[in-house]
Amino acid sequence: MYAASASVSAPPRSLRARPGPAAPYLDPAARPAGPMLGVGRPRRAPGAQPLSGRIDLSGPQGARLRAALAAVHRICPEFAPVQVLRRSGRSVLLVGTTGRSTAVAKCLLDHSPAWAERYRHEIAAYRSFVRHRPPVRVPRLIAADPDNCTLVIERMPGRVAALQRHPAEAPPRADVAAALSAIRRLNDWRPPAGTFDAPLDYAARIARCHELGLLTDRDLGDLQKLLHGIAHAAGRQGMGQFCHGDALLANVLLSPAGPVLVDWEHAGWYLPGYDLATLWSVLGDAPAARRHISQLAQAAGPASRDAFLVNLMLVLTREIRTCETAVQRSMHEAAPSASQPGGMPSGEEQRLLLRRLHDDCQMARKAVRAAVGTR
Repeated sequence: MYAASASVSAPPRSLRARPGPAAPYLDPAARPAGPMLGVGRPRRAPGAQPLSGRIDLSGPQGARLRAALAAVHRICPEFAPVQVLRRSGRSVLLVGTTGRSTAVAKCLLDHSPAWAERYRHEIAAYRSFVRHRPPVRVPRLIAADPDNCTLVIERMPGRVAALQRHPAEAPPRADVAAALSAIRRLNDWRPPAGTFDAPLDYAARIARCHELGLLTDRDLGDLQKLLHGIAHAAGRQGMGQFCHGDALLANVLLSPAGPVLVDWEHAGWYLPGYDLATLWSVLGDAPAARRHISQLAQAAGPASRDAFLVNLMLVLTREIRTCETAVQRSMHEAAPSASQPGGMPSGEEQRLLLRRLHDDCQMARKAVRAAVGTR
């Protein structure tokens, strides 16, 4: 492994687009279209309850909700819960009112170190936004308690751009364009030095993916070569880019006033193109959007192109690992009931998604090898 890794510290100046030699980019048209997942199946936010003024606080789940509400009331006594927007074994998301305003409370239930760190990172991000406003719309911070991993923020109007991490159907072009525009504005932002750190250790993540069998020996060597070249370019001009860190359509609210970005648990400095790679990975049914994203990624020159490809390989291997875990879990659970007309069991959706992700990873692998060949 190369001792030098690409620096993701804040560069002294913004990257400027410059002409470069012809370079490979990911063209979805080169891959046969995969099957549409769950076409026609009605979707709604998981864990959402009909809007009402009552929340069920009975039973074991009710006890956890009561504990979460107690944590919220310690930092925001005026919060009046109205709806459970999302609930899992790790966290709960509550909608309520604070005076005449509507607010969202995020409470961590699983206080394991990794999850606690993510929540504290998000709280720190919202606190920094009070002093240094980003060039995109974000919810206003109302109250926060990093010790108990509790956050209360303004509820922003708008509809979520996608209800699923990987949308089952191609999102409207206008929605993708609005999300991409907001992400690019954020990526051009230069928050003050020391405000955010670099959440991802690229060399360590690549080595870990190789150990898990998600990357081949050749992948390891190719990615190390690209990192080495990126580090060399970073020494000349700086290659850090501020990214949301989880730029999914599910984390974008669309409203007439403009897109709103939420869930800032992974915000920080990355190699250029991390947000673009994340968005590319979930747009499997939108080849035109993918082509546009890959063209944007290579527009700033070979170093930015290579950074995008490194990011894309890491994002896709992460998604594959997550999907494989979900498929294995579904195989051990009770068989799902027969699907309704136009739908399919979630386990089948996961298997189709996993196949698509492997196809995407193979396409990215070829682009990485072509990029290494141009160095």
